[in-house]
Amino acid sequence: MEYPDDFYYTKDHEWIKTQANIGTVGITEYAQKQLGDIVYIELPEPGETFEAGDPIGSIESVKAVSEVFCPVSGEITEVNEKVAAEPEIVNADAHGAGWLIKIKIKEKSELDELMDSDEYMELIEETE
Repeated sequence: MEYPDDFYYTKDHEWIKTQANIGTVGITEYAQKQLGDIVYIELPEPGETFEAGDPIGSIESVKAVSEVFCPVSGEITEVNEKVAAEPEIVNADAHGAGWLIKIKIKEKSELDELMDSDEYMELIEETE
């Protein structure tokens, strides 16, 4: 699996792609494979604020329930209602249509604490 170079990644297997001060957040292809068939996704409400590392929701699969953590601090501007209604989209396209939230980034410097695609791939190799 190739991980997009223009994304940042967390050790908890979330990704964030930024455009200006808005970040689109989802879980990685690796995370969705580990979870298996996703059956339910709980997302926050627009307007809620979170700090980096805070849980923002959960993903339930046939195997387990896993929390999703916010990669940066900020305010939720949008949630992907389509994945809430059709959670299997995350299994089909974790880095595209399966995005979870959009967040207005409070501190862009927090992105420096996240991994790039090469670092993330090294993390996965160490885990397997």
